[in-house]
Order: sequence, then structure tokens, then C-alpha cells
Amino acid sequence: MALKTSEVYRCLEKKTLIFGFEILDLFLVFVLLSLLNVLFKEVPYKFLFTWGPSLLLGLTLRLSKRGKPENYLLHLARFQLQPKVFSAFFLSEKRVRFHKKGQK
Repeated sequence: MALKTSEVYRCLEKKTLIFGFEILDLFLVFVLLSLLNVLFKEVPYKFLFTWGPSLLLGLTLRLSKRGKPENYLLHLARFQLQPKVFSAFFLSEKRVRFHKKGQK
């Protein structure tokens, strides 16, 4: 009786990269490209005004995220948007003073 085996993939925790960019980075670049394409649709140098900033953003993302962990931009945005002070309870609007029995 032979032992049953199955193939196991070793790269389950590898980053999902397309041309060296994460999915979120490519989404940001293409959103910028589409917005600039809508804004500069009748400009004579449309190619320069749409692709220039998009390529510059891609290059900036590539150079600034070198050595950073996966989903760095997403975690940075969440950190910047969350409240700076956390509280376990809501702030009371009316102050309640407690007294010992028999005193007022």
C-alpha cells in the first residue's frame, strides 16, 4: 500500500506583484491616469500631461516603497486617519457627584 501525497505550494505568503507594483499602487496610478485623461482631453499636449504625472507617481512609489512591508500605503493611510486618542468610554456631558450615605 503506497503513501498518498499531494503537491504543496511554497509561496503562499509571497507578495502579489504586477511589474513590481502591488495591486493598490497600480490602482492609484491608473486612477490618476484616468482623471488626468478626463481633465486634459482637449489640450494639445495631452500625452505629456496625462502620462507624465502618472509615470512620475509610479516611479515615486517604486523608489519610496523599497524595503517597506506589504500594503505599506494602506496601513499608513489607516494610521493617519484614525483618532489620535482612544477612550474606553464616551465623555459624559453632565458631571455626577456621588455622596456617602447620610451626607449631602
